[in-house]
Amino acid sequence: MLITCQPTGYPHLERLGSDYGGWVIPTDALPNGAICYCAGAGEDVTFELELMRRFQANVYSIDPTPRALRYIASLKRDGLNLRSIPLGLWSSTRRMRFYAPENSAEVSHSIANLQRTTDWFEADCITVSDLMSNLGHAKLDLLKMDIEGAEYEVLDDMTRSKVAPRILCVEFDQTTPVRRTLEMVRKLRKEGYELLHIDRFNFTFLKTPQSEEMSVG
Repeated sequence: MLITCQPTGYPHLERLGSDYGGWVIPTDALPNGAICYCAGAGEDVTFELELMRRFQANVYSIDPTPRALRYIASLKRDGLNLRSIPLGLWSSTRRMRFYAPENSAEVSHSIANLQRTTDWFEADCITVSDLMSNLGHAKLDLLKMDIEGAEYEVLDDMTRSKVAPRILCVEFDQTTPVRRTLEMVRKLRKEGYELLHIDRFNFTFLKTPQSEEMSVG
């Protein structure tokens, strides 16, 4: 994948957060007070907290998983004002099943049922465009998605809906055929995204100024 899908050499990349939950982003492209949607909290929101600390960002943690919600609630009791959205992201606004991981010690559940398990819970899902409308956001500075196989459906819907966050951080599911990931990267490039960084299965993209001007025009 690294050979056929090389990132560009971008000069202002920095890792925010822990080794497990952190992401590499172009810090010069994120404004102070940025609007950030972070889907897939699990039990590590060090990236989200760094966005809040460094950029005074308005961060919305999007995750319907019961353990993740309890974790976010515990942070709020400690005085950390991370906004919690108890929904899943999907290509339509509807109720979906989230399937449990094979290892019960893990927290991440999957709409795509990546591990072919039989235990699940149901939760309401929403599209990125509908969520932005509900929250009154006309633009999105950063979208992070670690959503266990649902990223392809969500990205396809975003393309159709013309939703284009400036910074896009996506974990592509490691069980998905490499061809599908490469096709999505090519699709995002056609939409004006520059691939900045790859960290195992975590891809960081930046919407280029030229493509933003074209979309506004």
